[in-house]
Amino acid sequence: MATGSAANVTRIMLAVDVSTMVGYPIACISSLGAFKWAIQKIVRSNVSDFELLLLHVPSDQAFCKRVIVLGFSRLCDNAVRVCGGDIGKIYTSPECFETMESRDHARGLHLLEYFVKRCKEIGVACQAWIVTGDPKTAICLEARRIQPDLLVMGSRALSLVYLSIGTSVSDFCLKHAECPVVRIKRRPDEAPLNPLYD
Repeated sequence: MATGSAANVTRIMLAVDVSTMVGYPIACISSLGAFKWAIQKIVRSNVSDFELLLLHVPSDQAFCKRVIVLGFSRLCDNAVRVCGGDIGKIYTSPECFETMESRDHARGLHLLEYFVKRCKEIGVACQAWIVTGDPKTAICLEARRIQPDLLVMGSRALSLVYLSIGTSVSDFCLKHAECPVVRIKRRPDEAPLNPLYD
């Protein structure tokens, strides 16, 4: 298997979120499905040809306002290596250690840590980071900034009744992201009784 060069690597951004049923650090059904789909249907065994860009936008505005980077340090100029191997290194800026007492900060890191560990097990390069703000616009702004080849998102497949009060995050990103978007609906057998939960 040929090793992909940095210029030939396909960059897939995955927006991941926390479970509304269980809470941090458990990922939601839709995010797990989107991650699994990207690995099985796109990456397959060509791990050297892909880089996964894992983004978490917590909806809690009390979350740490800094951008935290897990993975490779290309996205954060002042990042320092904390720990890790060749794939899935964990980076953070020194200032972020001052805020580690923040429960939400630690929870977001643990959520992303699950995906970084999975990427390391699979052998695919990854970067993971957290930004704050409205998830709809934050994901689209990060997609514009990072310019991935593809944005993959999970979808709860909400009914028209629920969507009548607003647009879902995946619908918004499908319409407004400046890159191709693939929306992965969760399977009917994965849906909880209350469709708002994920």
